[in-house]
Amino acid sequence: MINKLVAKIQKQNAPVVVGLDPMMKFIPKHIKDAAFEEYGETLEGAAEAIWQFNKAIIDNIYDIVPAVKPQVAMYEQFGIEGMKVFKKTVDYCKEKDMVVIGDVKRGDIGSTSEAYAVAHLGKVQVGSKSISAFDEDFATVNPYLGSDGINPFLKVCKEENKGIFILVKTSNPSSGEFQDRLIDGRPLYELVGEKVAEWGNECMGDDYSYVGAVVGATYPEMGKVLRKIMPKAYILVPGYGAQGGKAEDLVHFFNKDGLGAIVNSSRGIIAAYAKEEYAKFGEKNFAEASRQAAIDMINDINGALK
Repeated sequence: MINKLVAKIQKQNAPVVVGLDPMMKFIPKHIKDAAFEEYGETLEGAAEAIWQFNKAIIDNIYDIVPAVKPQVAMYEQFGIEGMKVFKKTVDYCKEKDMVVIGDVKRGDIGSTSEAYAVAHLGKVQVGSKSISAFDEDFATVNPYLGSDGINPFLKVCKEENKGIFILVKTSNPSSGEFQDRLIDGRPLYELVGEKVAEWGNECMGDDYSYVGAVVGATYPEMGKVLRKIMPKAYILVPGYGAQGGKAEDLVHFFNKDGLGAIVNSSRGIIAAYAKEEYAKFGEKNFAEASRQAAIDMINDINGALK
């Protein structure tokens, strides 16, 4: 799957991923009104509004954006109905030939970690049949429990030719409380990066590993160091735009071949219609605003890389 991700990034000349994180406050009134009229102000109504919102955005970006990253918590908050829409969104994106990164941040050990890996990347045994549950292409994983938490994911990745992105240096302000702590004179995130490189050697694609890393755009100097520590790991870069990450800060996350990183934007794309620069589209044309915001993001990053 890492080979497909790289190929799509090259074909579309777009090292970007759109985070499908549909909070109700982002969904235009006419979408919510229609859903609530049909299902009432219920979890089913909320789920229908999320689905119509997602579908419109996907229809407007699939030909220019190689990947999406649905954040599972935004769906879980609506219970079973929300999780149905999560699965529906994953399936629809794959119908459009987009790569799907499940932002699930799982982290546990033993049979629990194995079950998480099976749920999101593998197949569960049901009698004589093996069935995919959520069936994303990649999943995000928390490495805090060490190899016991990662190895079950590596096993499924090898079986299914899928991948993971391991949290190394996250974009949030308090990440340094743990990630920047010095161990034998070195910050913890560097040691985690070394383990990512080690795990990745077990799961290589053509040029890059199935095992990638999450490194926030808000820490460009750390990204520069980690790029050298993990030369074969694809780096998923959150924090662009709304969190303050700028295109010029991202250059060192990439390798000299112009590959090696994929930059995420969530509300900066899906809620673009609410931003002043895209107000001309209007609320009813929210999906067209998302497309323009995605084009602008692609041009911004490619311009910085040149």
